[in-house]
Amino acid sequence: SSDVVSDAPPGATPGVARRLACLAYETLIAVAIAFFATSLFQFASGGGTASGGLRVALQAYLLTVLAAYFMGCWLRGGQTLAMKAWRIRLVAPGHDRVPPVVALRRLVLAGLFVGAFIGGVVAAFLQHSVLLSFITLALSGAGIGWAFFDREGQFLHDRLTRLERVPASAKASGTPGSA
Repeated sequence: SSDVVSDAPPGATPGVARRLACLAYETLIAVAIAFFATSLFQFASGGGTASGGLRVALQAYLLTVLAAYFMGCWLRGGQTLAMKAWRIRLVAPGHDRVPPVVALRRLVLAGLFVGAFIGGVVAAFLQHSVLLSFITLALSGAGIGWAFFDREGQFLHDRLTRLERVPASAKASGTPGSA
């Protein structure tokens, strides 16, 4: 809708369209990070097929790398690369910066809803299972679908914190919180 191109006042809650566009961009960035991290892991482990314990180690490593990316960005300035591009900032009401425990809770909830959604799409594609697709997408879609019923249009994992629009001038000026 018009939120994607309009310039709402600073501090306003970004619309659902803007946040979904940011989520799509964030997914591409996360896939790129995971691809690079997997390459490093494969190189360090001598290559070959990740099976058994090596597969579990790879999954734990990827979760750690992605968690470090999101937590580092949110704790440092409240914005990931995609959030900077879409001029969205994560804030915690009553705090100058997002506290680590709040960022961690958001990461876990976002991982449950958004990660399960993306994982469900991939699993459904690879497994060709309509039932698996439906169950995963329904459960994880609840967190995203919440925005269509929420009075402020927030995703379920956004209820712990607040997302706000960043003015275009703050993006270029390097003012505190714009990095």
